[in-house]
Amino acid sequence: MYIFGYGSLINGHSRKLTGQTGAAIPAVANGLLRHWGKVDGRYKIAPLVAVAGEGSCNGVLVKINHDSLIDFDRRERGYRRIELDPATISATGGGLLTDPVWVYVKTDPEPPCEVQPIMQTYVDTVLAGCLSISRQFTETFVETTQGWHYPFENDRHQPKYGNLAGVPDEYLKQIDRLVANVRNSI
Repeated sequence: MYIFGYGSLINGHSRKLTGQTGAAIPAVANGLLRHWGKVDGRYKIAPLVAVAGEGSCNGVLVKINHDSLIDFDRRERGYRRIELDPATISATGGGLLTDPVWVYVKTDPEPPCEVQPIMQTYVDTVLAGCLSISRQFTETFVETTQGWHYPFENDRHQPKYGNLAGVPDEYLKQIDRLVANVRNSI
């Protein structure tokens, strides 16, 4: 089985904090919209959420075994896990998916706010994962993610994101430019 990761699960180092997965396969899921939104009051940050809708978002397919699904369900608490139709997914390398594909979604999430803002270390983790795939993948990610205008907090000196991992220093300037460009264009 696969999980379609569209946020922090794109980053292999962050994924490994939860469980072992197979290699990440870049993919696009049609019928999902990705944006910044609150999940519930337990989160101190506003993570990425996907909702069903017109559009598409890029991410990765990661192969997991059944026992690992419980660990990922725990990590993604506050989301609802649904099965995607494999026909809605285009994966790098082509080929038809025959195994189940799961994604974690949220119905009617609230937007980020001053109490639960978009957190820099979460953005760093996600975009470092994207940059490890390619610059084009990262640019597509930024362009297709809605809600960059919501409250934003730079917590790099005192990280608040619990799954911060795999963010090489050489990516930070690229990440800062990408975020500044998208936030200034709004």
